[in-house]
Amino acid sequence: MLNFLKGFLYAFNGLVIFFRHERNGRIQMVIAIVVVIVSWWLNISAPEWMVVLGCIGTVLSLEMINSAIEKICNLVHPTYHPAIKTIKDMSASAVLFVSIISTIIGAIIFLPKIHAF
Repeated sequence: MLNFLKGFLYAFNGLVIFFRHERNGRIQMVIAIVVVIVSWWLNISAPEWMVVLGCIGTVLSLEMINSAIEKICNLVHPTYHPAIKTIKDMSASAVLFVSIISTIIGAIIFLPKIHAF
């Protein structure tokens, strides 16, 4: 049980570090908070909540992974290297891709509700 609690504290510490030191993480968290407020205001259904929260969790999680990959790359090769650039670009593109898909999903959920006003 103690190891489980330690693991939880390490993970929570990772969240604190991420949101304290990663600008994109803070930006995406603000966007997530706005989306949650708009979702509440529009009174979306339970299945829509699940999709919206899934999108938020996926975008934030991928951004955390992207940040970790960038830190590892900088540690392994602190100066420019074409392979490191490719790795960083590919991990950033994963965040971009899921963000675009999440935006499309948000439009599908929110636009009809906004249009109804």
